Amino acid sequence: MRPVRVALAQVSPRLGDLGKNVELVLATSRSAERAGAQVVVFPELALSGYVLRDIVPEVAIATVGQGFAPLLAASRRIDIVVGFVEEAPGHRFHNAAAYLSEGRVVHVHRKIYLPNYGLFQEGRDFAPGERLRAFDTPYGRAGILICEDCWHPTTAWLLAHQGAEMLFVLSNGPTRGARPGRGITSVQVWHELLKVTAQFETAFIVYVNRVGYEDGLNFGGGSEVLDPFGRTVCALPPLDEAMTVAELDPEVLRRARTAYPLLRDDDLELVRRELERIRQTRYELPEPEESAEASAAQPSGASGARRTPRSARSRRGAAL
Repeated sequence: MRPVRVALAQVSPRLGDLGKNVELVLATSRSAERAGAQVVVFPELALSGYVLRDIVPEVAIATVGQGFAPLLAASRRIDIVVGFVEEAPGHRFHNAAAYLSEGRVVHVHRKIYLPNYGLFQEGRDFAPGERLRAFDTPYGRAGILICEDCWHPTTAWLLAHQGAEMLFVLSNGPTRGARPGRGITSVQVWHELLKVTAQFETAFIVYVNRVGYEDGLNFGGGSEVLDPFGRTVCALPPLDEAMTVAELDPEVLRRARTAYPLLRDDDLELVRRELERIRQTRYELPEPEESAEASAAQPSGASGARRTPRSARSRRGAAL
């Protein structure tokens, strides 16, 4: 990992206004560049807004399309991490985030865990992502998580074991539990989650949450950076648009992973074996021995489903 200055762009996107939101990202990226940042990070769905419902197809863009062209041009001056609605092949729509650098799309993460409880209905609007990959940036190896992804501990753990040293967490976290003199409960809850994640994975956490209102829903902000010891490097206030720049020091990462060699000591074979056992129980799968016996009992060349002989298929085709 190399030293890197990261800007946290705590902005308030306009719901459904792709053009204005692209302008917002470009203007904020220029401000971050002037402030000396090398990477600028925006919230989840920064290009579209959150409460989309039936307008998802209208704000969706493909990373290879013209919608991304201005952002790719801007990424020649500063790396950009931004959330958007991705239209994937087959017209599948994803809540996604991209890392842009040197005029190209380095990585796209599709949100895996789409909440469908309380006020959330993301499963109605989006298809879930199906993989987690760390990726290389000019400053070190990184991973991206989107909001609910971070509430599932395996996601950060899997990225850390792929070598991620920085985790970018993009969020549209609503405000909950605001009480005079006590602050905002949801901001503190996020802080505790991110602190533990940083400590367990001994990685930098760059968390950016949006602010503003949509359809009566308020978003809390409280963006922050935590170091691999779980200490706050910088934090933005809740509720208001703001930007700050934090420096991520690779020497801090080195000290944390030397003092707490948690990733080194993880027994991946134990995890694989126990997950397979749990998976078999949860999904009522046959034991490996039973599967092996069933395979051995099949005639040579058989593979599960009974196949129609080629000659029979030919006769059937001729009859048709």
